[in-house]
Amino acid sequence: MPIPTEVVGSLPRPQYLQKAYADYDADTIKEDELIAAQDKAAEDSVHKMAQTGETLLTDGEQRASSFATYPVTDTLGGTGLASNLAPDGQYFAIFDDGHHRQLPRLTSGPLKYKTYAYENFKKSVPYAKGTGHAMKSAVIAPSMLYLLYPLNGTVEGYSKEQFVADLVDECEKDIRGCFEAGAKRVSIDFTEGRLASKNDPRNPWTGKELLKTFVDLNNKVLERFSAKERENIGIHTCPGGDCDSVHSGEVPYSSLLPSLFAMNAGYFLIQLASEKDKSTVYKQIGESIRRDANGVKQVAFIGVINPLDPKVETAGEVADALIEASKYIAKDQLGATDDCGFSPFSIDVKPKHGNPDFAREVAMKKIKARIDGARIASEKLDI
Repeated sequence: MPIPTEVVGSLPRPQYLQKAYADYDADTIKEDELIAAQDKAAEDSVHKMAQTGETLLTDGEQRASSFATYPVTDTLGGTGLASNLAPDGQYFAIFDDGHHRQLPRLTSGPLKYKTYAYENFKKSVPYAKGTGHAMKSAVIAPSMLYLLYPLNGTVEGYSKEQFVADLVDECEKDIRGCFEAGAKRVSIDFTEGRLASKNDPRNPWTGKELLKTFVDLNNKVLERFSAKERENIGIHTCPGGDCDSVHSGEVPYSSLLPSLFAMNAGYFLIQLASEKDKSTVYKQIGESIRRDANGVKQVAFIGVINPLDPKVETAGEVADALIEASKYIAKDQLGATDDCGFSPFSIDVKPKHGNPDFAREVAMKKIKARIDGARIASEKLDI
């Protein structure tokens, strides 16, 4: 079987869609006008991704406020925020360029998703008809939404234990809904993995040693699925990717591995193209990945494309990275992916690219390079 490849999920929102989000926040357009812009961008994303040869298509998450906040708010500006949330929650991350992203704060229970990933997925399924390609979906990890609950306080009448129970239920519902809607694979976004070891004094939760809590919480969701189902449930990890900047690139992978593979998922989408010492991390992955994770063989899809850099990788560069990785990772446990979604947040001007429209064009070229490179590597490795 050739080396498998898979996209993470998101694409830059075109400028007209980002303007529609801003206009909707400013109350100068109605919801149906925003939806029309989202639909147009989602359809374009599916069709253009199909032209690259991508195995499993996504709609680029064009309808999501962000990879992390789609369950609780319609826009990053806070329009449509769930009624039991306040906008003054914890920072999710402070990025290297100085900007930050903030989560809402839970003010009362119970936790219920306002929007599920499968609801957006269903709207885009018709766009893939006639392309000859199936689709996948990404969902947010419960470990990220764990940060909605006050770090050191409580929510009156709603214990953290009950919150966690509700959170696990909601995440399971989100994943099952995607499969029921026709998704062939579902990946869980876990970008908070490396960030949990950063210990940034500006962002208190990163110093609370939450990695084990996160892993255990995510496993509570995964244990609700059979081994056969978990073959198609993945975990994505990266040091962030927003406005062409990262939030935890300096945190060594040794802080995350082997905890990452303690999660009983079937596959992992792992940032590596932008990593400085790739071979060391390949070796760590090879030593940590499991052939039997509670009944499922794990596969490591290594990042061979850097979405933050407008330079398009060549297929030869992609192939070389995969061939090098195969020295450390068993060939039947090796795949290829992108370091991150190409634009996890709906408002992202992609400064290194000049504008998001150009960044969308670059993203498609990069996806094609990944696919072509994986094919070349498969042929050279006789896989």
